[in-house]
Amino acid sequence: MQLFHLSVLLLLLLQNPNPGQAKRLVGPHPTGLTGRIKGGEDAEIGSAPYQVSLQPIVGAHNCGGAIINERWIITAGHCVETFTPALVNVITGTNKWAEPGAVYYTESIHMHCMYDQPYMHNDIALVKLTQNITFNELTQPIDLPIRPVRPGDEIVLTGWGAQEAYGSAMENLQKLTMGFVPLDECYDIFNQTSSMGVGHICTFSQEGEGSCHGDSGGPLVSNGRLVGVVNWGRPCGVGFPDVQANVYYYLDWIRSKISGNDRCYY
Repeated sequence: MQLFHLSVLLLLLLQNPNPGQAKRLVGPHPTGLTGRIKGGEDAEIGSAPYQVSLQPIVGAHNCGGAIINERWIITAGHCVETFTPALVNVITGTNKWAEPGAVYYTESIHMHCMYDQPYMHNDIALVKLTQNITFNELTQPIDLPIRPVRPGDEIVLTGWGAQEAYGSAMENLQKLTMGFVPLDECYDIFNQTSSMGVGHICTFSQEGEGSCHGDSGGPLVSNGRLVGVVNWGRPCGVGFPDVQANVYYYLDWIRSKISGNDRCYY
């Protein structure tokens, strides 16, 4: 079903080049194909110890995510919406998604209460693990933001996403430094699409660089803090900004869920 969904979306994108056409950057289809961030470079070992790979079967990368404390992972909602907890395995402590430093299992999945309402909004989720993560030099949480992203901020994306749609496998974690695009500018670039709002931030470097399939749910970090989670874009690196969940906007929701409060923030 996921393969069918992705194939239909890709077909629609090819048929309709309108830059407002949103395309979620979920991971490879069930053949296990994966790749890298478009235009990225190998990340140094230990440079992104918060990075995780979400795998429905250990050995098949689907999406990225980030460690926010010893028991909780943050990712995109569309990365986990069709999966039961048994199919969300969390790989930590490695730059090679096929060579886990450790494997953790999911106790529960917490989608945002307003996920996809409206379409492409509130695309964020938390994964609670069955046991605490063991931290070491290759496995660490990332701090949450304390202020909104500002023009001039340098933002680092990491992930194992495809170089091209459904591209060939890359074993090493990739990184890409991007800049912040103010929301009003991004909104105009995408022809005032209804798929974008205050719960998003936009990032861009240059044509030929950007997030791609398999980067979904992955972290964007600025000044040592998690500022974004990969949501959607025009795959891959074709000259448009990438659109990310704005972690600062969702701070109340994140803290509420982790504390056990089911109150809906939106």
